[in-house]
Amino acid sequence: MKIRDFAILVSVIMIVVMMVIPLPPLLLDLLIMVNLSLAITILLVAMNTKEPLQFSIFPTLLLLTTLFRLALNVSTTRSILSERTGGQVIETFGNFVVGGSAVIGILVFLILVIIQFLVITKGSERVAEVAARFTLDSMPGKQMSIDADLGAGMISEHEARTRREKISREADFYGAMDGASKFVKGDAIAGIVITLINIIGGFIIGMLVHGMSVSDSATTFTLLSIGDGLVSQIPALLISTAMGIIVTRAASDGNLGSDITKQLFAYPKMMYVVAGTLFMIGVFTPISKWLILPVAFGLAVLGFVLQRNLDKEEAQLVPESQEQQEVESMKSPESVLDLLHVDAIEFEFGYGLIPLADKKQGGDLLDRVIMIRRQCALELGVVVPVIRIRDNVQLGPNDYAIKIKGNEVARGQLMLDHYLALKSDDDVLITGIETVEPAFGMPALWIDELTREEAELYGYVIIDPPSVVSTHLTEVIKRHAHELIGREEVKALVDHMRESSPAVVEELIPQQLTLGEVQKVLAKLLKEKISIRNLVTILETLSDFAPSTKDPEILTEYVRQSLSRQITQQFSPQGEALKVLTVGASVEKKFANSIQRSEHGSFLSLDAESTQQIYEALLDQVRVVQGQGIQPVLLTTPGIRPYMRQFLERFSADIPVISYNELEPQLEVQSIGVVQWNGVNV
Repeated sequence: MKIRDFAILVSVIMIVVMMVIPLPPLLLDLLIMVNLSLAITILLVAMNTKEPLQFSIFPTLLLLTTLFRLALNVSTTRSILSERTGGQVIETFGNFVVGGSAVIGILVFLILVIIQFLVITKGSERVAEVAARFTLDSMPGKQMSIDADLGAGMISEHEARTRREKISREADFYGAMDGASKFVKGDAIAGIVITLINIIGGFIIGMLVHGMSVSDSATTFTLLSIGDGLVSQIPALLISTAMGIIVTRAASDGNLGSDITKQLFAYPKMMYVVAGTLFMIGVFTPISKWLILPVAFGLAVLGFVLQRNLDKEEAQLVPESQEQQEVESMKSPESVLDLLHVDAIEFEFGYGLIPLADKKQGGDLLDRVIMIRRQCALELGVVVPVIRIRDNVQLGPNDYAIKIKGNEVARGQLMLDHYLALKSDDDVLITGIETVEPAFGMPALWIDELTREEAELYGYVIIDPPSVVSTHLTEVIKRHAHELIGREEVKALVDHMRESSPAVVEELIPQQLTLGEVQKVLAKLLKEKISIRNLVTILETLSDFAPSTKDPEILTEYVRQSLSRQITQQFSPQGEALKVLTVGASVEKKFANSIQRSEHGSFLSLDAESTQQIYEALLDQVRVVQGQGIQPVLLTTPGIRPYMRQFLERFSADIPVISYNELEPQLEVQSIGVVQWNGVNV
């Protein structure tokens, strides 16, 4: 523990001790001056803060100073009643400050208490209460604003985290200030009660214990009690003022002094108006002209000086032209480096689709982007990078394009005043504009509001334009998730996993596998739409098999087998048999004989004729299965599964390929077709 921390602990303990142990008058004088100095310090700090959170310790400090002041009151009361003295400071306040008059002292004390209790404390308490309520009520809106800025790419993850922490701290601060204001209110009440007790108790003790006359007892103990009340209430008044400054302070670039001078005298010509008003009062009222006219003249001179200084500052701050600034910025090397940055995901749209992203026009695209990132995190286990959203005049008015790392991967078209109606072959035809649903390539129609009800009656699925865009963007991200997870993204996932499972991470990285090797395995899983959310199981499997092989293909197969329950549930509805297309023995044998191995890994080497025959056989089976309304799943042996996947990537990347080892033992598997070679399809 540092010395300053130990000193604070001892100080708090000594405050409690003060209430029990009598203190000599000299020590009381010293503590009274410490109390006054502390109050002045707190007031000056409050005036120099730029925003309330810079003095976030104030609520706790308010409690400690109140406790210190009450303990000091107890000690001075004990000294006044027992020894007829409270120290030199109290006697000075009782005799010199109030002129030795008990009546004047009582009136001055009451005025101070009224100012503190009814004006400053009551107003500060109300402001703190309202600020706390409005801060808590505005928290959800502020959080949504941060998420929207993050989704739009306007801020980074670190800045978003910092702003969220600031919002949480503001709520805690104003909530604490709301409660701390009650301390000041109670302190003011306690000051009145203690002073009355000192006067009445001292009057009685002076006559009964000290043998004083009625007048001497009343005068002595009244002046001492008033002096004690004044030395207590003046620091309390200063701290109450500091509380009022803190709770009424808005965020600013300067302290209270600079803000007052800058804003109060921002319009120097207004000084002439004030000076003229005072001049008229001095001329047309009985008030002494020699009193008002100098003040009016001083204000006029102040306005003239401020106006002249303002003109000089404006003349010195002549900015360069915009063209010159652009030329200078283009010359800097930083501007060239900025051009090299490529966004991971970009969503560009024509000017006709601006209402989608404009909140003022009812657009909720930014909120939908946030939900897309959360959905991808839940389904795939990846943190999708910030999606950059911008308009592009080179696109058609109703066109949009999705880019991955600067390259366009998808494009679509919207009609904002229409709805997309998905149709099937047996649907009744309705009037609409023929189109294709962009995410899955299904035939669809753009229909207007008048046709919407008719389409719903005929069983069409109706989708609004924002949902079309969000669905398309989600599918594109899922399809290209393996391109979005690089070494930096994997490092972020591993660092997050290190907090909950440090042993797993430390054993694997970098002792057994490098970050790049782990990234290759995760990318291969995502390429086949296998979620990596269960990262603990993935890393543990890699730790188990990394000593025997570093081949990403083989390690990926081991990981897939460890995720058998997840893969089974992904392709097989709960309680239903898994319907699959089985790879025949002839195809498996051909694949096994065509695998070529080299020092850089193994790969499939099929001749063109065999490739065409196997693809046609597979395509025939896929058509039959799709005609039955079943999503085709290809089942094969573990040895050729990765090579069958490589084969299908060139023709139909959406067909899942799984092996027998990736299925749970209790799962019922139903073969609905077999892919054979040599032109035989069963």
